[in-house]
Amino acid sequence: MVSATDARWISTFLDAQAAELDAARNTRLAYGRDLKDYADWLAGRGMALATAARETVEDYLVWCDAQGLSKATRARRLSAIRQLYRFAHDEGWRDDNPAIRIKGPGATQRLPQSLSLDEVERLLDAARGKGRTPAERIRNTALMEVLYATGMRVSELVELPVAAARGDPKMILVRGKGGKERMVPLSTPARMALAAWLVQRDADDAAARKVGRPASKFLFPGNGADGHLTRQHFYLMTKDFAVQGGVDPSKVTPHTLRHAFATHLLAGGADLRVIQLLMGHADLATTE
Repeated sequence: MVSATDARWISTFLDAQAAELDAARNTRLAYGRDLKDYADWLAGRGMALATAARETVEDYLVWCDAQGLSKATRARRLSAIRQLYRFAHDEGWRDDNPAIRIKGPGATQRLPQSLSLDEVERLLDAARGKGRTPAERIRNTALMEVLYATGMRVSELVELPVAAARGDPKMILVRGKGGKERMVPLSTPARMALAAWLVQRDADDAAARKVGRPASKFLFPGNGADGHLTRQHFYLMTKDFAVQGGVDPSKVTPHTLRHAFATHLLAGGADLRVIQLLMGHADLATTE
């Protein structure tokens, strides 16, 4: 069981990530899981964060490898451990960073599968016809048209505030990783789909208020605790659209649609640095 001291180290570090670096919620959750696993491993061997040596961290990474964890997961865990110890050193909790000189396993370069223009069209057509009610079909159309038109991350899409879509904008403000904001253009089909969804959504909100339910601040409301459509739900929706449209479901995720946005722009002659800005990549190599 993790000691109270180790738990406090981790929670203080995560709070600092949120306050000082404005780290994305999903990033903080991943760091929290990784660091708890490391602390659990230490506790099981009678050790603690304050006393672990370089060899201890290396032994933990070897253990992770033996558990079958991927290179990407092991690299992420090492990164979280390094940053925790860097923070501990800055706070005066430790005199050293035992993980700073450990070489990570490196992630295997793996490009996401891309989708052809024809496959994207079939997915968009499927979204227009998929849904239990007319309202769901209008919402599904807006989700897919906006995703393909902008190349947003799925978390950015489902967390869009409704205010961002008001007034038939030609560009929409997106809050991305680390709270960084960027403007992305909307295609004509995306603007039309959004306009239709706003009419439907406003009617739904008006009906909800009549029975005492508050209006949602999100463009795509959901019934869960977050108040918006979840990433997991939308992921499953894209699989349904693939089946409906006759596209191999294994090729279709929100991320492959994001990749298709970039690939099709590049094929159309767009500058790589422009695509980098639209996708919110801090490093051009990520876009390449």
